[in-house]
Amino acid sequence: MRGPGEAGLDAARVAEVLVAGPPGRRGSGYRVGAGHVLTAAHVVAGASAVRVRFDADRPGEWSAPARVVLSAAAADVALLEIADVPTDRTGVEPPRYAAVPDADVVLPFSAMGFPRFKLRESGGGDAAGDTPGRYRDSCHVTGTVSVLSNRREGTLELAVAAPPADPEPHRSPWEGMSGALVWCGGAVIGLVSAHHRADGLGRLAAGRVERWYESLTAAESECLRRWAGLPSRTALGLADGVEGRRPAVGLAGLPSDLPLRELAELVDALTAVPALRGGNGMGLVLDSISDRIAANSPRDPRLRMDVYGIVRTCLRYPGTLDQLLEAVRLLEGPSPEVDRVDGAAARLARFRG
Repeated sequence: MRGPGEAGLDAARVAEVLVAGPPGRRGSGYRVGAGHVLTAAHVVAGASAVRVRFDADRPGEWSAPARVVLSAAAADVALLEIADVPTDRTGVEPPRYAAVPDADVVLPFSAMGFPRFKLRESGGGDAAGDTPGRYRDSCHVTGTVSVLSNRREGTLELAVAAPPADPEPHRSPWEGMSGALVWCGGAVIGLVSAHHRADGLGRLAAGRVERWYESLTAAESECLRRWAGLPSRTALGLADGVEGRRPAVGLAGLPSDLPLRELAELVDALTAVPALRGGNGMGLVLDSISDRIAANSPRDPRLRMDVYGIVRTCLRYPGTLDQLLEAVRLLEGPSPEVDRVDGAAARLARFRG
């Protein structure tokens, strides 16, 4: 367990929130104090019983019943009080909370939870919420926040790598991720609240911390201040590195017959990305974008030739080159190589119609 002053997501404090009652459900949460877990209000709405579990199937696994002490539906925030916290699990400091500006920036984020697509087969279940033969593993999500999206809803739009195609289209593969805290620069900037199916599998929505204050009553704010460490509205600062980076320019208008020499800079930048130089990096990227690209690209074992073929194929399908570059950013994360890709893409944009 991290000590006082240490910032950032701590996997040992990530909670599975197991809910009994019609209908039974589960969600994610985070231990924000020795005896309290923060999650989404809709996860525990109508619950007859709640249990939280930490570090499942690991040496430090523990679980306990919990009761809902705060459910602020307007902000979609809930606070759970854990019963019978082990004596060796005390001394937990609350996380730092921060705001993000209403400005033209894109910020990196991370979150950890238990979405439905992480269902796995196992040898048996347990009384804490898994069914025999199945369990749900953790998912560490990283990606970017496009701050100016979802302004009317008042949420953060989280761009993530899309999970595999879902065999149950009537259910979201992201079920269970609600309640996960969203981290940026070592601080909590939001809480995952929804997956809007119309946005596609690669987008989630999260309630913004700075918008909570508009919906919480004075009593609710005081409860979160006392037990979750939420600062007063005037004391809420900006996340570290909040200047972020400007969104990459879109390339949807590029002509499909661009000469190879005009693509050379972008291809050189892509082939220098470490994540694409590994054995399955390009495969992961292609799996996360339109399947037309992989189906119609002339693949080549030589990376440079392979990238040329993929880029040329993307030019025939407007919008897919932007998908390709965004997948590379998500896979590699912030790096000098990704900055080089963005610079090359910005210069290539001069050919847009």
